[in-house]
Amino acid sequence: MIPARRVTIFSNWFAYYMRYRMRKAFNRLEVMPFTPKEGHSVLLLCNHFSWWDGLWGNYLAYWHLKRKLYIMMQEDHLQKRMLFNLFGGFSINRSSREMIKSLQYAAGLLNNTENLVVVFPQGELISNHTTGIKVEKGIERLIKNIKGPCQIVYNCALIDYFESLKPSVYFHLFDCGVAGEVSFDELTEKINSFHREALAAQINVAH
Repeated sequence: MIPARRVTIFSNWFAYYMRYRMRKAFNRLEVMPFTPKEGHSVLLLCNHFSWWDGLWGNYLAYWHLKRKLYIMMQEDHLQKRMLFNLFGGFSINRSSREMIKSLQYAAGLLNNTENLVVVFPQGELISNHTTGIKVEKGIERLIKNIKGPCQIVYNCALIDYFESLKPSVYFHLFDCGVAGEVSFDELTEKINSFHREALAAQINVAH
């Protein structure tokens, strides 16, 4: 696996640069009210439907959840974009035994309460119109290896255009509980229940 080589000065620059890029690319970025638990790291589980997903994770980590970003990326994708390695990107290869090492590495990062790790539980790109989120079993192994206090947060990102030529992104965040206090089955059920609630709420979202 490829471990992260996060450099603070580069990460700070990247957060400002990407916020600028996002403000040009999108009509608005709307984060629904959410407060992370103090004294907890954050495992941010995100629905995965676009090229922007990891960059949105960076946006949420830096500007809203106030944690140091790390993000799990497919090894071949990271190898093509090694610059992300300096911003907290580390690799996973789901077809290799190295996968276990990557999950343990992610858990180790989450033992530090200043950190946030972005993981895509679906493991592949799936339309954000889906009504069901399949959570890969690797998430269970990751969570079982976390030793420190860690809040598990699900981020359901949804896009609408409404009256604008540019899309708007709406981030629906949900507190799934603390690692070690919620079972994998409960976590999967909570994620899917909230995802459906977010889809329903999106119909009446203010614009």
